Amino acid sequence: MDTFQKVEKIGEGTYGVVYKAKNKVTGETVALKKIRLDTETEGVPSTAIREISLLKELSHPNIVKLRDVIHTENKLYLVFEFLHQDLKKFMDSFTVAGIPLPLVKSYLFQLLQGLAFCHSHRVLHRDLKPQNLLINAQGEIKLADFGLARAFGVPVRTYTHEVTSSPALFMHQHAPSSYMEMLNYDPIKRISAKNALVHRYFRDVTMPIPHLRL
Repeated sequence: MDTFQKVEKIGEGTYGVVYKAKNKVTGETVALKKIRLDTETEGVPSTAIREISLLKELSHPNIVKLRDVIHTENKLYLVFEFLHQDLKKFMDSFTVAGIPLPLVKSYLFQLLQGLAFCHSHRVLHRDLKPQNLLINAQGEIKLADFGLARAFGVPVRTYTHEVTSSPALFMHQHAPSSYMEMLNYDPIKRISAKNALVHRYFRDVTMPIPHLRL
């Protein structure tokens, strides 16, 4: 751990603490997640094992990058790319005016791209919330915290790979709300991230919107 210099604590969870840190050799700013190890019981938490194994397989512009894993005698450090803040803090800063619609569209489009990539690799995030979505000043948003994620196998019931509803349905003014389709409990009726990406809502999306003040 001599390679990194901690700058400040930026978060804390059940299993450890997240620091903003600087690589002394390259000068790169990173996020260090320090995980406490209970050597007398379970050792490395299952959430950490899951996050490491999945993130090593997932490489996408809208998924946080795991740079390295450092294992010491009683601590485990995950080295991530650094992003300026989470979406929750960003949303809280817009309590009066609200987030501009073009940025909302850009963020949602990017998140759907990240999710569609996860699903195409048979990974379910399972813990999507503003605190687990990280943003930077370049207008990018990324999925983070894969501790509860799961890789899923072939389902017992076989489903067709075809889209049962015509894409034209989503273009009609009387079409069901895509928002309600996303929230549908029945996976057969729920719109997928891949299909949501072609919705007319994203016709004029600008990606990303740069130079945010964070």
